Amino acid sequence: MLSLNVVSPSSSSVTFTKHNHKSSINASTIFRSNLLSKVQSHKNLPCLRTTTTSQLHEQGHQSSKLSFMPTSQIQDSNTKLGTFTRFLTHPFESKAKPINQVVKAASSGANPEGGEESVAPKSKTLKLALVFGLWYFQNIIFNIYNKKALNIFPFPWLLASFQLFVGSIWMLTLWALKLQPCPKISKPFIFALLGPALFHTIGHISACVSFSKVAVSFTHVIKSAEPVFSVIFCSVLGDRFPIQVWLSILPIVLGCSLAAVTEVSFNLQGLWGALISNVGFVLRNIYSKRSLQNFKEVDGLNLYGWITIVSLFYLFPVAVFIEGSQWIPGYYKAIEAIGKPSTFYIWVLLSGVFYHLYNQSSYQALDEISPLTFSVGNTMKRVVVIVSSVLVFRNPVRPLNGLGSAIAILGTFLYSQATAKKPKKIEGEKSS
Repeated sequence: MLSLNVVSPSSSSVTFTKHNHKSSINASTIFRSNLLSKVQSHKNLPCLRTTTTSQLHEQGHQSSKLSFMPTSQIQDSNTKLGTFTRFLTHPFESKAKPINQVVKAASSGANPEGGEESVAPKSKTLKLALVFGLWYFQNIIFNIYNKKALNIFPFPWLLASFQLFVGSIWMLTLWALKLQPCPKISKPFIFALLGPALFHTIGHISACVSFSKVAVSFTHVIKSAEPVFSVIFCSVLGDRFPIQVWLSILPIVLGCSLAAVTEVSFNLQGLWGALISNVGFVLRNIYSKRSLQNFKEVDGLNLYGWITIVSLFYLFPVAVFIEGSQWIPGYYKAIEAIGKPSTFYIWVLLSGVFYHLYNQSSYQALDEISPLTFSVGNTMKRVVVIVSSVLVFRNPVRPLNGLGSAIAILGTFLYSQATAKKPKKIEGEKSS
């Protein structure tokens, strides 16, 4: 046996043994420190490391200490940076817990921290209130200043193009500053965008034309008939709906017809603009699902950003062709009517910024809430916009017109309830 004894002045020793040999080696004080440091670094001898460290301490040696930043602090700094970035691009997104932890806690009813069950519903309610508050506020601001700008500068093609331009600059800035991850662009993705972007362009410009011709409230009442066109086009493409869905669109048709007949500011171009807008947005939604289903890695905000950019290239050349020769005389008339050029600039700028913001908020709201809650919220949004526009612009509303609007909104609400479980029923029908 081979023995290696490390002897200290306190007569304590550490012995290494190897079978089939017997000899003893005593470490001298000259290389004892070097040997002990090597022994300390040996991972397989934790007991030896403890003993020799204590011996060095008894002899008055000072051990060197290395300080490292704990990994928890590094994770905290990364979390703070990520939270700041998410706030700029997703102002009401909360990520206090992983989703799977929230689901598990909700399903099991566990309360590990004592007050978790009482705090979670309050925070969720507060977040939903913030979601709808921003969404409604931004939509109201857009409709008010869009209508104000159109009242003195009745060129909806230029104004719609400017709104798409502002949205394009907004998204390009987010991507350039890396506040929003930019999706990888490929030729198949661009080709898949062409159809949805075209229908988005049609829906947007048609709504702007309607806003320029009739009251904001009337345009939104007609736009509440969008579910009617959705059911019709989806049925033509092969989808089947239960009877309650078809029954729910009847009050929408009745209410919109009554509101149109009794509208004080009725204009045929305004009516057709709102109807065409419904067709455009319904076809955009349908073709988005069909052509972009293979690009699920692109989130809703990025998808809307690229649709906005492509729509700008669609719309602006047509706007120049239709209205280009009238823009300069119309600009001087608008400045003369309003008195202050800065006021006109602010109105146009607010209409562009809040057009993009309310659409961005709607995509983020759809990520935060269920489709049914989103549909109900979208219905109530129209009510809020209609009421606010009537109060701001003081449009006269006849009793029958108000009744028709209420019936149309009620039909939209019933439609959202009837289609809450539609995907499951459709899948069952297709499988059978």
